[in-house]
Amino acid sequence: METLELLKKRRSVKSYKSDPVPKELLEKIAEAGTYAPNGKGAQAAKIIVITNKEIRDRLSKLNASIMGKEEGFDPFYGAPVVFWVLAQKDCFTSVYDGSVVLENLQIAATDLGLGACWIHRAKQEVESEEGKAILKEIGVEGDYEGIGHCVVGYIDGDLPAAKPRKDDFVVWAE
Repeated sequence: METLELLKKRRSVKSYKSDPVPKELLEKIAEAGTYAPNGKGAQAAKIIVITNKEIRDRLSKLNASIMGKEEGFDPFYGAPVVFWVLAQKDCFTSVYDGSVVLENLQIAATDLGLGACWIHRAKQEVESEEGKAILKEIGVEGDYEGIGHCVVGYIDGDLPAAKPRKDDFVVWAE
């Protein structure tokens, strides 16, 4: 796919099939995340690929509670895979570095025919006792800030249409 067309095709998908995504595709998406730009080459971001349903559901429940939602609400829209992006707190570009990782993950998923959506509240998750417990369980140690999630899966339904771009999105200073 042409790069510019791919960028225009990316959407925030909010309905997923429960079908598992082959690990080979997830590896490609994760690899794309590792090639995101990063300040001073520090590679401060960390990508955690969650395919374990029990861990995914615990993280979803935690995220929903941070939102103030009722039991059973799934902020991950049923996606079977969650890429949880963190970044080292002591890196002054950590939020930016993690953000471009998230963008690369979404673009790669789109290129591979999958749906993806950026989900917030990772910062609050990592700061919570439950979030810290999940990280410890999966072997992630260090002083990290939660940046966001990229949920991934097969789209259930049609790809959402693009919203019109606002007239003053781009300003030229010629």
